Amino acid sequence: MAIDCDVAVVGGGPGGYVAAIRAAQLGARTVLVERELLGGTCLNWGCIPSKALLESAARMRSLGDMAQFGIDVAGHTVDWVQVQARKDKVVRQLRNGVQGLVRGNGITLVQGTGSFVEPRRLRVQKSDGGTEEITARSVVIATGSTEARPPVQGLDTPGVLTSREALSLSPVPESIAIMGGGAIGVEFATVFRAFGSKVTVIEMMPTLLPLEDAEMGRALATSFQKQGIAVKTGTRVTRIGQTERGYAVSMAGEAGEETLEAEKVLVAVGRWPYTEGLGLERIGVAMDRRAVKVDNRMRTNVDGVYAVGDAIGGYMLAHVASTEGEVAVENALGHDSEMDYRAVPGVVFCHPQVSSVGLTEERARQAGHTVRVGRFPWIANSKAVAIGQTEGFVKVVAEERYGQVLGIHMIGPEVTDLIAEATLAINLETTVEDFAKTIHAHPTLPEAVREAALDVEGRAVHILKRRR
Repeated sequence: MAIDCDVAVVGGGPGGYVAAIRAAQLGARTVLVERELLGGTCLNWGCIPSKALLESAARMRSLGDMAQFGIDVAGHTVDWVQVQARKDKVVRQLRNGVQGLVRGNGITLVQGTGSFVEPRRLRVQKSDGGTEEITARSVVIATGSTEARPPVQGLDTPGVLTSREALSLSPVPESIAIMGGGAIGVEFATVFRAFGSKVTVIEMMPTLLPLEDAEMGRALATSFQKQGIAVKTGTRVTRIGQTERGYAVSMAGEAGEETLEAEKVLVAVGRWPYTEGLGLERIGVAMDRRAVKVDNRMRTNVDGVYAVGDAIGGYMLAHVASTEGEVAVENALGHDSEMDYRAVPGVVFCHPQVSSVGLTEERARQAGHTVRVGRFPWIANSKAVAIGQTEGFVKVVAEERYGQVLGIHMIGPEVTDLIAEATLAINLETTVEDFAKTIHAHPTLPEAVREAALDVEGRAVHILKRRR
């Protein structure tokens, strides 16, 4: 007997389970199909376990700085088994929370792999071996993404790691080469370096974090090198081969060709939309290669079928997927909701942290704006000096005529939290003058955001006026 519902969601990650909860809040009979674990890649094999490891890495790194605070912690040791156990506990706790939310909202969970039979009819191959048919007024595709696999010779050599495998790697390798200097790559570089690995990051583009403002990538590379992390930008991996002690990574860059030997190799070059096996071609869903095409209301070209999150490409961020999920079901249930991508925050939990929202300086100029830029270094912020974290700066990109803030970019202490104020500022079309009139508590890190905005007009208080 088929299940009949108002909304069926395929995929239980941050796009899918949030879409299902929002549909239930709006009174819809909702079915959620998930083939593995609720929470998807982000909660189980991505965002959350990596942040748990990064927190352990931060605690480890802070021990090396304790002498400046007058604290002697000589003789500390690492229990990697316990580090991994804590990571697993964090994931399990949060996954249990999502399971409770799904049950509490009256959502029917079907464990299995779903595919389209017709535009509003799904067949699920259940995890227990049976099958289930689901008929829905609307279907939301939220199947997420998979590891990108570029065409590099030897990439499929046994033992070459994906990010999912790297999360449970044991013991900590003596050396590791990380292919990819985006968010995933630099976060793993931070983790493994903190626990003693010799780390090399190889990035094909001219800077680390190539999607961020170029100044952020250059500043991060400088910091990494000070930490003992080797950075090779503008460098392409051409081949991976096995050796007696690990792997040989052949590279080509500005310095010519070279080969690096490492105990482990991690491929972290990004992710691809996962839409295989859904039967999308059967129902005529328009595609852009692997990604599902949608409009700003998350509608596909097939009536009643929506798509969100990594499956549609674009930003491929958990928080964006969740918002898209809400927009999709609101439209599916007769409301008028639209995605607005002007103020999407990006956060990278490497050390030092990097965050951003709005336009980079380069993109602002490309968009035709006459741009003015303000910067404020953490060394001039009282709180940063007090906590001993003065590396980095805040950068504000504004347009000249009205002083509207177009983008805010940060590298330094706790900037993955500070970006919330910046995101609100971009969303509300805030001006430099608005920042000037907003009192910030002292001594706090957010003061640096205000000072960077003031520096756009040469009005920053705690740095000398720059020659322009």
